[in-house]
Formats: sequence, C-alpha cells, structure tokens
Amino acid sequence: MNGIFLALVLLAFGCAALRQLGIAAADPDTMARLAKAIVEDAGQAVTLAIGLVGVMTLFLGLMKVAEAGGLLAIVARLLRPVLVRLFPSVPPQHPAMGAMILNIASNVLGLGNAATPFGIRAMQHLNALNPIKGVASNPMVLFLAINTSSVTLLPTGVIALRAASGSSDPAGIVPTTLFATLCSTAVAIAMAKACQRWWPVSGTGAESNPAVASPAANRQPDDITQAEAHQDAELAAAADPAADSPAWASMLALTLVVLLIPATVIWGQSVAPWIIPGLVVGLLLFGATHGVRVYEAFVDGAREGFQVAIRIIPYLVAILVAVGMLRASGALDLLIGPLGAATARIGLPGEALLMGLLRPLSGSGAFAFLASVLNDPAIGPDSYTGYLVSTIQGSTETTFYVLAVYFGAVGIRRMRHAVVVGLVADAAGVAASVLICSILHGA
Repeated sequence: MNGIFLALVLLAFGCAALRQLGIAAADPDTMARLAKAIVEDAGQAVTLAIGLVGVMTLFLGLMKVAEAGGLLAIVARLLRPVLVRLFPSVPPQHPAMGAMILNIASNVLGLGNAATPFGIRAMQHLNALNPIKGVASNPMVLFLAINTSSVTLLPTGVIALRAASGSSDPAGIVPTTLFATLCSTAVAIAMAKACQRWWPVSGTGAESNPAVASPAANRQPDDITQAEAHQDAELAAAADPAADSPAWASMLALTLVVLLIPATVIWGQSVAPWIIPGLVVGLLLFGATHGVRVYEAFVDGAREGFQVAIRIIPYLVAILVAVGMLRASGALDLLIGPLGAATARIGLPGEALLMGLLRPLSGSGAFAFLASVLNDPAIGPDSYTGYLVSTIQGSTETTFYVLAVYFGAVGIRRMRHAVVVGLVADAAGVAASVLICSILHGA
C-alpha cells in the first residue's frame, strides 16, 4: 500500500503541474483546486470517522452480545459436517478442524477480529499435518480460498459505513453480499480443487525444515499464553464430533441461506426497513435467552467499536486525500476514465472498477475509498454505484494481506496456486456483485 499511496499522490501532482504550466490541457486553476481538495478531503475524513463512531459502536456491541450467547458455536456446529467432507485429509477431531470451523463461522457472522486469530491457529495446526514444511499443502490452500471468499451473512462494517453516509437503506447490501459471497466461495472451492492437479505438491530442500515455521507454531506447552489456552479449548469443542449437528440440519441451514436471496428479491422493499431494527432486537433477545448480561456485553463490544472507528482515521485521511487529489488534478479521469467507460457497459463503472482493483491489495484503503464514494454527492450510498461498491467491499477480501499473514505465520514460502485461486475468487465476487446489483438496483 505504501507504493500505491505514493504513486497516487505523485500522479495527481504531476498531472496538476502539467495542466497548471499549460503543457497539457492547460488550466491555470488546477493547482489551486488541488490545494483546496487536499485540505477539504482531510477534514472530511475526520468528520466521516466521527460520524462512523456511533454506528460502528452499535453493531460491534450487538455482535459481542451474540458471540457471548454462543451464536458462533451454533454456526460452527452447522458448518462442521460440510467442512469434514471438504477436507478429507484432515482428521475430523484434529485441532486444525476446530480452528477452521471457528474461523469460517466468524467470517460468516462478520466477526473479522475473531476470525484472524482462529485462522492463524488453523494454519499452525495444518502445518503440523503438512508433509513438506515451507510448501503450502492442499488443505492450506483450500482453507485460505474459503477464507478469502467466505459466505457473509452480516457485513456489519459496510452497513455501519452506509448508515453513517446517510443511506436510507443501509442494510440493503445484505442480500447482494450474500449472493456474491456464495458465488465467490463456490468458485474458490472448485478452483482450489481443480488446481491441485496442476500444481502438485513437490520439493524438499531447506524448506522442509520445520524450524522455518514461526516460533508460535513450535512453542512448547509451557510457553502457551492463557488466551491461547482458552482458544485451544474452543478449538477442541469445535472439533468434537459429539458437537456435530445432524447432516440434515446443516443442509437445511444451507438451503435456507440460499433461499434468502430470492426471498429478498421478491420481498426486499417490504423487508428492508425491518432488517436493522430486527437485528437489534433479535441479537439482544438471543443473548438474553442464553444467559448473557446483555448490557455489560454490549458495552464491552461497543468499546471496541469506538476504538476501531478512531483507528481508521489515518487510513481515511490518506486515501481520501489521495483520491481527492486525483479527482481535482484530472488524473482520475485519465487513469480510470477510458477503461471505466468500457466496463460501464457491463455494469462496472469506474469507481467500482477501482474498488475491485484496490480491494485485494488493501482492506483499509478499500474501506476508505468506499467512504469517499458513498459520501460523494454525485454518487451517494443509495445509487447503483453506491450499492455496487458496498457489495464489492463486503464480498471480496484483502487477498494479498491474508496470504502474507497466514502463510507467514507458519513459514510457508511456496504458496503454489493460492494466489491464483484467491484472485479468481475475488474476480468472481466482483462479477457476482455486478450481476445481483444490476438485477436489484439497475445498472
């Protein structure tokens, strides 16, 4: 992201300088507009972040109540019969299975902060089963394929940002995100399985030495922290076959999730106003009926929401200023204009194209860019482009970051087909987002 940010700023300044000096498309006011855009967009970033604090706090507080009530465990039990079949080479009772189940369940519920620790733990346990250290195994690649394209029921962060941007239907991306992630996950699984034949596991050498794995993967039991011990207890519970839901229950749950899409298409206008109030009441009641002290749990999660909203201010400032400079200098029209005009014919306008290109590279950068698009008076959160960029943000992943963090945690140097699968899944997510948003909100 460092190179991208610097390149955007230099490109904007260079374009503005050429126009200011009359070398190309002469405009003596370009540099003045550039200076004004820098100051205004920096202020807008902080204003947006402050407006986001309340909504982000609300949603993370609600999700904390649901997590404390055991919603994560319920989803994990429903997922386990499916994952056991997808990963036949991983023993059903191995801690790796429990970690993968909890990671994917966290992603399904939009609990990104909970998903990452479970994901790293899953990679550590999968590495223990890996016959060639330093080379990504088939289960590792498949797990990351599902992780980067995970089916998402509640894209809470994007809903919060849409609400802060003044959307009249902030939860309108729930059905579009669900459809797009179902498609991208199906493509990711199929692609990962197919690529296993084209990228066979091979090679030994220095990479076969288990010592290259991170210290966290090789620590002795006495070195394990209390938090990790608690996490391991959760993994054991998730990997316990006694906790399985019946296969019919998993299939019924999956069928209901798929049926949500046509249901929202048919009754979407009537259901949309109920989604956010229903989430508030439903999650609080779920927690209360499962013995959670909902007020204390809500406040605990809300505190984290406040910290998240404040923590993204630097990212918002950086991206909003860079994009504002590109627009004010005219560089954005030169950079994205021709290509965006071509892709707009298939329902992918320039802003959505840039989002699709930025998302695999930087999650914070893409989130900040989404904020700039939703707060652009010429676009807005409830336009077709607003729905599309919101759906792309909620249905794709920061692929390169995920691969770097997860593989780096266990010393994997040869990723085999992981990058290809991740990028194909991202492309499928963007294509599915265009399709469903065109159907529901018109291109």
